[in-house]
This record gives sequence, structure tokens and C-alpha cells, in this order.
Amino acid sequence: MPIDASPRRPHVKYELLLHAAQRLPPVPTAVAHPCDDVSLEAAVEAAQQKLIAPILVGPPARIRAAAAAAGLDIADLPLVASAHSHDSAAKAVALVRAGKAEALMKGSLHTDELMGAVVAHEDGLRTERRISHCFVMALPDHPDVLIITDAAVNIAPDLEEKADIVQNAIDLAHAMDLPEVRVAILSAMETVNPKVRSTIEAAALCKMAERGQITGAILDGPLALDNAISPEAAAVKHIVSPVAGRANVLVVPDLEAGNMLAKSLSFLAGADAAGIVLGARVPIILTSRADSLITRLASCAVASLLAEARRKAAAAAVRP
Repeated sequence: MPIDASPRRPHVKYELLLHAAQRLPPVPTAVAHPCDDVSLEAAVEAAQQKLIAPILVGPPARIRAAAAAAGLDIADLPLVASAHSHDSAAKAVALVRAGKAEALMKGSLHTDELMGAVVAHEDGLRTERRISHCFVMALPDHPDVLIITDAAVNIAPDLEEKADIVQNAIDLAHAMDLPEVRVAILSAMETVNPKVRSTIEAAALCKMAERGQITGAILDGPLALDNAISPEAAAVKHIVSPVAGRANVLVVPDLEAGNMLAKSLSFLAGADAAGIVLGARVPIILTSRADSLITRLASCAVASLLAEARRKAAAAAVRP
């Protein structure tokens, strides 16, 4: 059935993500410490929507009490007992390492607790790629989904780290089946200025893409936000580029800029902001207590699409 894309359906972009993920098998997901109604409801609803197959990890009495208080039926969901939140994070990561889960989901524990277990040197989920965060943002008055990175993990990334951040976002865009990935490296201006480090790094990232060090997308930068997403602003500045005015991936200079951009879009422009962490062995669903249920479901859908992309890449790697 075609999806109604009228203005009365503000979540239509996320509904499309959900429909795409629902065509795939539910991804086994270790849910770390879902000990409140918000995180437990998200896991249960995502299971009912066939997005994930949750494995609840936490103190059984607290999880069951939260389920009873919220009127949620978790009788059929597997539960791995833990003593406390740090133990929940460690055991959820261990499920991934054992091959029993293909995604990780944050429950009611602090982000630092979960990510501490993820980045642990001996028994974490690190890869050779830098771990980074992406918001998948849907704005009511913008035609495309916008991927914004990094607004939650890397505070002040250097050039090498930014190259991984960009590649992570490109891989996400391909997993979401975007037909063309157009990456804008943002700064306060669209000209290279030796006094503004972000413009120098933007130019370097574009050259890295030209030389094949970053693949799978068209890059341009530095670009200011207006001429990255507005064709009219790009035309006024006489910027001729396949990215300017049409970017669907926005790479910010640092965490502060990204966080303010994402929250401005959420609270001033009515955007939804699904969150996902990339660069680890599996996608990590990172949500906030303030997120709506549709946003949490969209985060699960994105994780499902990423997990499927990883399965395809692994299968391709073993073909003769």
C-alpha cells in the first residue's frame, strides 16, 4: 500500500524506514538494562513491529516490575540476569561477542556506562574504524532525510577521526538505500580560510575522497549550512557543486556544533531525530528518554538495515 506523504503525515519518512526494515528478519538485539517503562516499551513495541528480536539484559525483578507497571507482556522475551547497570552493559556486549545478538540497544542506563563496555580494550566491540554517532533526522518541510554526524560521541575529532566519521555516515546512507550520497563538510563559511581549522579539514577530506581514501559518496566542503541544504542559498553564492543545496549528509566540525544543530532542528523545526552509533562490530541503538516512540522505532529500523548490510558484506567476503 502506498504511504501517504501529505503534510498531515509528519512521520512519513520514518514510516518508510520502518517498512523497509519490516521486510527483513527481526534483528537479534541485546537490550542493556531496560529497567524503566520508556526503554522497555520501546523494546516491546519494536519486537511487535518485527524490527528486532530483543534479549533483555538486566536485574530480573526490576525489569518485571517495570513491565507490570507499564502493562507490558514480556513473558515470551528472553531475559539475561545481571546485578546492576554496569553488569548489564558488560553482559549485553558479551552476547554480541558470542554471536547471539547483531545489535545493541541502550536501556535506562547512562550512555557512558554502555559505551564504556563497548570500547573496552579486552572484551569490547571495537573495530579498526573510529566509533561515531549519527542522527537520522526527518524534517516536516524538508524533502530528504538528513544524516548529521557527529553530535554525541566524538568531542573534537581530528582529521583522521573525521575521515572515519564521514565513512561511517556514508555506510549508513548506503544501508538506508539512499540513491545518491551527497556529503557536505560544514563550517561557518564556504571558502578555505587558514585561520579556521574546520575549513582546512573540509578541503582535506574532499581531497581524500578524490584519492579513494573515502569512498561511496560525493563530498564537498567547506560549506556553510545554508548553502549545503538550500539550492537558493547556493545559487546566491554562485557555488557550482553536485552537493551544494542538495546535501543529505551533514558533517559538523565538532560535537558542540552538531548537538546544537540537531537540537535546533528538533525543537525549532519539529524534526524527529533517530540515533545510531556506528564503527563498532554491530550497530548500537542510542536513544534519549525524551525521544518519541516513533523515533525509537526508527532507530531500531536503522539498526536492522545496518545489520542486513553487514550480513551482505560478510557473505560477499567469503564468496570465491
